[in-house]
Amino acid sequence: MKARLTQTYINSIKPNPVKPYWITDAVTQNLRLHVGCGGKMVWYVRCMIDGKQNSHKLGLAGDVISVAQAREMANLFMAQVAKGEAPQKKSSKKLKFGDFLAKEYEPWILQNHASGQKTLNMLRSRFAFLLPVAIEDITLKDIEKWQMDRQTAGRKAATINRCTASLRAVFSWIVKRGFIEENPLGKLAKLKQHDSDEKVRYLTDEERKRLMAALDRREEEMREARQRHNEHHGERGYELLPELNGEFVDHLKPMVLIALNTGIRQNNLFSLTWGDIDFEGKAMTLRAAVTKSRKTHHLPINSVVVKTLTAWREQSKNTAPDAWVFPSPRGGGKFDNCKKAWATLMKESKIENFRWHDMRHDFASQLVMHGVDLNTVRELMCHASLAMTLRYAHLAPKDKLRAAEILVENKR
Repeated sequence: MKARLTQTYINSIKPNPVKPYWITDAVTQNLRLHVGCGGKMVWYVRCMIDGKQNSHKLGLAGDVISVAQAREMANLFMAQVAKGEAPQKKSSKKLKFGDFLAKEYEPWILQNHASGQKTLNMLRSRFAFLLPVAIEDITLKDIEKWQMDRQTAGRKAATINRCTASLRAVFSWIVKRGFIEENPLGKLAKLKQHDSDEKVRYLTDEERKRLMAALDRREEEMREARQRHNEHHGERGYELLPELNGEFVDHLKPMVLIALNTGIRQNNLFSLTWGDIDFEGKAMTLRAAVTKSRKTHHLPINSVVVKTLTAWREQSKNTAPDAWVFPSPRGGGKFDNCKKAWATLMKESKIENFRWHDMRHDFASQLVMHGVDLNTVRELMCHASLAMTLRYAHLAPKDKLRAAEILVENKR
């Protein structure tokens, strides 16, 4: 495509979302404008150097380099070529994907996303084969092959799509900041997901009974073990461990009760301080600094949560407003995880394929199944849009039947 380039013309250019294209200037020989799919425009000058076709980058078009400046730079470059003085291509070392994550992307995502560390861990784990590869050498074909390999290994399409969405976001970030021209994953197709991939996991009534029974049994066994330990040490004059006289033996049962009754995300639960709990107003504040959306949310807490937190506060050593509600038993800092305790609990309660995060799904599912409207559920779940809440819509068949019956009733 060839045109007489002016600033007005450049301002009117529309990108092709499917394919980037070139515009050659009709005024200055060999001056070309590259228009990316995302609208980014870059000046280049094309020429022959040492018998090989060469495309030399001048810089970004628009406010950075105007048409007049680009023509001047192109003419200067061509004059240097004619004299054999053209600058050689830089032989700078390519930035590897792993180094890019550590030096560029990590500081930004940790600052702007509450789940930033989790995303980084996933990228480094799932896409480990990309870490030693230069970012400009990563291709669509590489990721499509990874998709196929994961599917062959039995991974669900929904899981694969979540991973590639995070990777695509990284490359969009790279493009916006000028590290590369085009997003190699811009045309990556999303794998087709089946209903089985998106099935919401929640507790059955029987599983709920087994879970509560396992929690109670765990508490009783830990108290008995502590008593036996102290009796044994007392007989020998050894130092005794503190008696487990509180409502709970440790953090696990109160955490589970709160998660099941609020749908709170694990990181938000770990991040709660006593200042976030309003016992009189029966509310819990999720601070913007720790939420996924980076927005402050206020959640109502029911009588089970109020009772649980009241009992837990009574046996807590530090209840200052800035103290953790659930300090880590190792050093008293913020909780890291409770994977081992959770895995043991699932084994003891004979519950399979139920993650900690599924307690959040269970909370929403129970609300819908008990007739709570989806918009209210959305607000309680702190979902950014109703679309995220619609995954639970199928759990309200009675409401749908009642709505359909309205037509029959109106015709009577």
